Parts: sequence; C-alpha cells; structure tokens
Amino acid sequence: MPDTDTTPTAPGGGLVPAPLSIDGPYRCAVHLGKGTALAAGTGTEDTARWLRATLGAAFGLPLPPGPADAVNTLALTLDPALPAEGYRLEAAPRWGVRITGGGPAGVFWGAQTLRQLLGPHAFRRAPLTSGRPAVLPQQTIEDGPRFAWRGMLLDVARHFLPKDGVLRYLDLLAAHKLNVLHLHLTDDQGWRIEINRFPELTGTGGWRERTKIGHRASPLWDERPHGGYYTQDDIREIVAYAAQRHITVVPEIDIPGHSQAAIAAYPDLGNTDVIDTTSLKVWDTWGVNPNVLAPTDSTLRFYEQVLDEVLALFPSRFVHLGGDECPKDQWKASATAQARIAELSLAGEDELQSWFIRHFDRWLAARGRRLIGWDEILEGGLAEGAAASSWRGCAGGVAAAKSGHDVVMCPEQQVYLDHRQHPSPDEPVPIGFVRTLEDVYRFEPVPPELTADQAAHVLGTQANAWTEVMDSQQRLDYQVFPRLAAFAEVAWSRLPAPADRDYQDFTRRMTVHYARLDALGVGYRPPGGPHPWQKRPGVLGRPIDGAPPNV
Repeated sequence: MPDTDTTPTAPGGGLVPAPLSIDGPYRCAVHLGKGTALAAGTGTEDTARWLRATLGAAFGLPLPPGPADAVNTLALTLDPALPAEGYRLEAAPRWGVRITGGGPAGVFWGAQTLRQLLGPHAFRRAPLTSGRPAVLPQQTIEDGPRFAWRGMLLDVARHFLPKDGVLRYLDLLAAHKLNVLHLHLTDDQGWRIEINRFPELTGTGGWRERTKIGHRASPLWDERPHGGYYTQDDIREIVAYAAQRHITVVPEIDIPGHSQAAIAAYPDLGNTDVIDTTSLKVWDTWGVNPNVLAPTDSTLRFYEQVLDEVLALFPSRFVHLGGDECPKDQWKASATAQARIAELSLAGEDELQSWFIRHFDRWLAARGRRLIGWDEILEGGLAEGAAASSWRGCAGGVAAAKSGHDVVMCPEQQVYLDHRQHPSPDEPVPIGFVRTLEDVYRFEPVPPELTADQAAHVLGTQANAWTEVMDSQQRLDYQVFPRLAAFAEVAWSRLPAPADRDYQDFTRRMTVHYARLDALGVGYRPPGGPHPWQKRPGVLGRPIDGAPPNV
C-alpha cells in the first residue's frame, strides 16, 4: 500500500528545466506498476506511444489502455484553457497520474517531466530489476515555456553525423524540452542532403579527400576521406521522428557563401570569370572560404530547384539560407557580378548579397514559407518578412527587433557550444572563449534595451554546435553537455535577471540530472574536468583569453 502521509518534503525530483510551480512533493507515494492503465485522450496518441516505448521499456510495464476515471491510471488529456505547450501534472495515490496539456505538445512536455520524476532508471531501455515499480511522490506541477523557439543547431556538414546519431539527438533535445533542431546541411566541407535533380551534390559534394585535425593552423591531417549524406527517405524519417516529439526540424542550405562543396559538384555555380572553378574540390580545412556563388540567373534557378525538393521534405515554416561570411573579393573582380550590380542599380557588393537573399525571401514567401538567415542578411537591407539568427553578438538581433523583424538569439560569445568550457590546458581542442556551465545559465536572450513591443520579436533562443573540431559523437557530447541542460532552462523557464539566478540550486538539481545523462549514455564533461579518454593532447585549438565582448 502507498504511504498516505501528506507531509510536504523538500523540493525534489531535480527537474531540469525548472517548472513554473510545484505543489509538493509530499511523502505520499504513487506507484505505477503492472496493473497501471494508460488512458490517452484525443490528440495525445503520440505521447501515449512514446510513454509505452520509454517508461514501458524501462520498467517492464505493459500500460494497457483503460478509462481515464479509473484508479491506478496514467491519464492524458487536453484542456484548451492551458497554453498550447503548457501542462499540468497531478500525481495522487487515489487515482494515479494525470497529465493535462493545452495542446498535444503540452502533454508531451508533461510526459518528459514525469520521466524525470521517476528517476534515472526511467532513462534506461530495459528494467534493471524485474518487477520494480515506478514510484513518484504526490505533487502537482504547473508549467509552460517562456519562448516558442527553443533550439539547437547541429552542424552535420563539417563532420557528418549518421542518421541514428541525429535521431539520438532529437531524443536528447526532447528530454530537455527543446523544440527546434536547426540542421546545418551544407557548407564548404560537405553537402549532406540528397537532391534528386542534382546527384553530384552528394556524389561529389558529399565527400572530401582528407580533413584538418584541430584548428586550421594545426599541422595535423586525417588522411581518410570523410563524408556521407542523408537520403530523402532518411530526411523524411528524421522529420517524422522529430514531429512525434513535437520538434521542428529547420533545414539550412547555405548561400551565397559557404558553398565550395556545391561549386565543386557543379562548377558553373561559381565565379568562372575570376577563377577556374573546375579545379575546386570539397574543402578539407576550416575558416572563411573565398569561393562563393555567382550572382547569375542560372545560379538562382539551380537553388530554386534545390529548394523545391527541400520544401517537399521539411514542413517547417522557416527555411534557413545562411547568408553569413560571404567574402566579396570575387564579386569585386567579376565582370559578371559588376554587370549585375550596374543592371540593378545597386550601391555595391553588400547590396548584391541583399538582392540575392531578397530573391529567395520572395520565392519562399510565395510558397508559404519564411526565410531566416544569419545576421549578415541585415547588411544592405533586411529582406521584408525575413527573420535573423543573431550570432555575432546581440547587436544584430537588437537592430532586427527594433526594425520590426523577428529574431532568434544565438550569440557566439554566449551559446556557441563549440567554445571551450574551462581555461584548463586539459580541455580537448580548446576553441574560443571560456563559456562555463554557469556562464550559459546566466545568459539572457532578451537584451535590456528592447521595449516590450520590440522584445516580442524575439522568437526565442538557440545554442549552436559547430563541428569543425568535433569529429565523433563522443566529442559532440562532451561539448554540448552539460551546458545544453543550462541552456534549456534559460529557454524554457522564467528565470530572474542573470545576476539573481540561483545557480547553486541549479547545480543541486544537476547532481540528479547527471545520473539521467549517464543512463542515456551521454559522454558529458564531468564537473571536475575531462576523463582521460576525453582529452586530445597535442591537437591544436584556438583559445581566446578574457571575457567575451558584450556586442
């Protein structure tokens, strides 16, 4: 029989991200066992399937269907009075557990909270002890997110992550109530999505002959060819898997810079009157590449046909078209580019890039989609209806919001997870500024200079994981975790001002959360520093000393 003592206990569960409110927990326990039924109301079917696949597997529970008003029931229902992603979780011995969401996503996030409340065993794929019940204390949790866009960028262009690795990261995002996967699919170093009309994009562009190990100044090379790509069926599977977890996959096709892999596959895309584009190969090192797309009608038509296939695969309202780090030297030297500038009466190369981006903004809008790009698309004038990803700091996002454009805040000085986590020389391939777990926890996505109306243009925030020096899933895990847990709380929870945040409470909850990550097999950076096998001695990085600039 469950304990019926309803004396409140200290706040428990170690929930990450922190919920809006908890009534309890109380000493009275709720047991989910072999006889527990799962009642799924209309609109909650995906969450019911997910619960059977996760909690059912972890505890050996059949969770058969049953009526919502019966005792010993896990009941899922919708209540439109709640926010769409909001939920209420009620656990009491007299009935079991009820999760009520404002929409299907809210129910799913409530189920994620339930999983955390049931302890680290709930994150395993098979029961550790036969017949072990799933137990949680009596309590009521009310919750809902601060931001609608809670994202992570995964760069699969620099180092390819096989499909199963992407699916795994979708599960990790879901476990932290993140709901956007920004998939960086193309760059100078590789093209990772099958385009049926242009098979050489993956046939040639999907592979590089060798790879720089470490920072671009490193003398080390991996002489093995590197590459891979997702077939269109792989993409459909990724998108469907994400949708079942209420995650939107936002594709990125980079233009007009970061395009050498595409030019290597189809040389006419490049500035042929400046360089011999037939000599270009998929780039094998890192940095800003000078080889950019030619601003020709044939290039526009090529990418329209590429995007036709991309739109058929990704239902996301937003499509990311890069627009960053596009050197203008080739355009300055190109008679074709200069003729285009004169024909359009543009002021120069910056406006030529703006023209390029504006073309696709209109093209996407005509198909019911919205363009989003890195904050360089502000240069030369932001395309009407476009949104910006503010990466060079917050200034681009502030400018976009003040001009009435939507923005996602992802400043490299704060939430680039490829930056090092500690000043210790033991950090593997140290890149950029030191961004500790606490630094990420104290990141504030809404700059204080924005008015309330301007702040409404901040769609949310995103942590970016660029993989130039992350050549394996283990390296990716190390850089991303545990900082993604801190970022998730920033994106989800209504935290006080950065200086007033209770970091000690967060670290207390993280002691519980590390056990969940262990059960999931995540190779995170331990609080005390890297394990011996996580170090990369002798591999050159590029650490930057001092605090990052506030820009």
